[in-house]
Amino acid sequence: WYELCQARGWEFCPGLLAYAQPAGITPRPVYEALRDEMLADLEAALPVDMVLLTLHGAMVAEGYDDCETDIVHRVREIVGPDVIVGAEFDLHSDLTDQLMAEADAIVLYKEYPHTDIADRAVELFDICARALAGEIRPVMARFDCRMIGFFLTPYEPMRSFVDSMSTAEKRPGVLSVSLFHTFPWGDVPTCSAQILAITDNDPDLAQAVADEFGRQFFALRHETQINSLPMNEALDKALANPRGPVVVADQADNAGGGAPSDSTFVLRELLARGVTDAAIGMFWDPIAVRVAQAAGEGARLQLRLGGKMGPMSGDPLDLEVTVTRIREGMFQEWPQGENPPIRQFVGDAVALHCQGIDIVVNTERGQVFGPMAFSELDIDLASKRLIVVKSTQHFYAGFAPLASEIVYMSAPGAIAPRFTEIPYERVDRHKFPWVDNPFNE
Repeated sequence: WYELCQARGWEFCPGLLAYAQPAGITPRPVYEALRDEMLADLEAALPVDMVLLTLHGAMVAEGYDDCETDIVHRVREIVGPDVIVGAEFDLHSDLTDQLMAEADAIVLYKEYPHTDIADRAVELFDICARALAGEIRPVMARFDCRMIGFFLTPYEPMRSFVDSMSTAEKRPGVLSVSLFHTFPWGDVPTCSAQILAITDNDPDLAQAVADEFGRQFFALRHETQINSLPMNEALDKALANPRGPVVVADQADNAGGGAPSDSTFVLRELLARGVTDAAIGMFWDPIAVRVAQAAGEGARLQLRLGGKMGPMSGDPLDLEVTVTRIREGMFQEWPQGENPPIRQFVGDAVALHCQGIDIVVNTERGQVFGPMAFSELDIDLASKRLIVVKSTQHFYAGFAPLASEIVYMSAPGAIAPRFTEIPYERVDRHKFPWVDNPFNE
């Protein structure tokens, strides 16, 4: 947005940027302090002509089921009804009527993995800039698909569905079409996949487009369900492939969805099976990293790894390991298509070798985004038979080019994609997959 403003000769006033890995509900004082700091930045910049927000869309804090709607509402209170307010959301987000009423335009990432963050930021800027110039008047409508799931956009039928949304944006009067995937581990009443359509001052067209794509998406509800195999079945499938490397996604221990990223279930099974020529990571275990750092590269030692955060972490593993590589202040890269990759701080990291398996352990909790999580520690992924990544889908862009096969695994863990087993207290279960057709039943 800074570059786009510079190109137009507009003044750009940045505000607070705060980021953390998902976990439990955000403490109320933390959320309110960050929110109020951001709003203070806005007030200091007044008067403004346009406000653009980059938000996740599924944040929950104590006393706030929908932090993003609260933020947008307070922004609107500050700037008044005539200032353009736009927001870019992660697609794992939720949508409310109030949010639509407070914002002029909302644009979501279309891709999962999220390789189009910059592209969608440009799209939002263009819509809001044209609205500011009086060229268009965005209006929004939504369709509740009444379903919960996890939808991987590189695979059919999601690939064609996402492409069809982009194609629809070329229709006369249609400005944007987005799919809210929802965040299925968020126990809030708004948890449901939804379609959002934006048109140029045509509410009937907006509703028609939202209805069209919402019903199309619902019709695909069975085909779009993620095929995440139980742990042993997934490993059997991966090990049956004679060509390597096979990439296995440990989806249940993805820090990007709120898991601790220290579960030991899969590593324990690999060791029990005697699997070699394998790599696994990243384990979030700062204590193990410090012990390995103190021992030094080349050291052989007894080390207790993982299993520290809770029941879904499994039990710690007591291993005899060799410290093969130590890095301080390591980064990994998240591929973004034709745009520059996003660099993510991993913290201090070590590579451990145990019974033919290379293990990556680090100090900053986060999922695996790309091969650099291993290669920065001199682990040769191309030579591996099996690579296990603690990630749900964001690993895909970086690992697909080197993988002979990708296997999605639903091992024990904090965020296993078995949605009918989640003990929701506030989510209305009158939706798919609990009810096959909630529109008729």
